[in-house]
Amino acid sequence: QVQLVESGGGLVQSGGSLRLSCAASGIMFSMYTLGWYRQAPGKQRELVADITSGGDTNYAESVKGRFTISRDNAKKTVALQMNSLKPEDTAVYYCNSKRIYVYWGQGTQVTVSS
Repeated sequence: QVQLVESGGGLVQSGGSLRLSCAASGIMFSMYTLGWYRQAPGKQRELVADITSGGDTNYAESVKGRFTISRDNAKKTVALQMNSLKPEDTAVYYCNSKRIYVYWGQGTQVTVSS
């Protein structure tokens, strides 16, 4: 059974930092592209960042220079370091893994107050 479990969300003031983590089980972790998506109220889910099995990263323009995605294949975790947070970063953040199949975590709320 595949499980992706996010942690690290919370409430932070504008300009602050948070670190999200996602622990995976039930997949051959090292072979998957891993990503973080977010969905704000009334908006579509969007890609924030992803990292391939080879370590190549991709970021949404809105988070470039502020967010960093990383993976630890030994621990089967993917992290998202978020710095210089803005109120518009407020959303539910979802962990995603994809190769042939796509799997999602349950999401973690990030709220940035102005």
